[in-house]
Amino acid sequence: MNIALKYSFFASVATLTNILSQYVSLLIYGGRFSLYIAMAVGTLTGLFVKYVLDKKYIFYFQVDSAAKDTVKFLLYSFMGVFTTLIFWGTELAFDSLFRSEYAKFIGALIGLCFGYWTKFHLDKRFVFIQ
Repeated sequence: MNIALKYSFFASVATLTNILSQYVSLLIYGGRFSLYIAMAVGTLTGLFVKYVLDKKYIFYFQVDSAAKDTVKFLLYSFMGVFTTLIFWGTELAFDSLFRSEYAKFIGALIGLCFGYWTKFHLDKRFVFIQ
């Protein structure tokens, strides 16, 4: 299967995980800072799902110890900081500009698309070096 198609599919799975996690978080708690909490919950769940899929099915990277896997995950997460800022910024901008119940989710979707595209190139170059 084409790597771009596979990566897009896995990015969609992680995006759906992220958005659904945010939605559930907002259902559970709707108080002060609820959007920020939901964004953090979505980011963490999406991060774990995407790491496992990328490591195993995109970059075919195998680690031989839990310690090396932890280091690889931390590096993967660090590369995600910039892309997370893209995602969060777009989500917050849509929420602020459009003030619609679903605007934040549309902004998240757009931000995640740009973020994942950027993240693929960072991971290929700096994380999963063959």
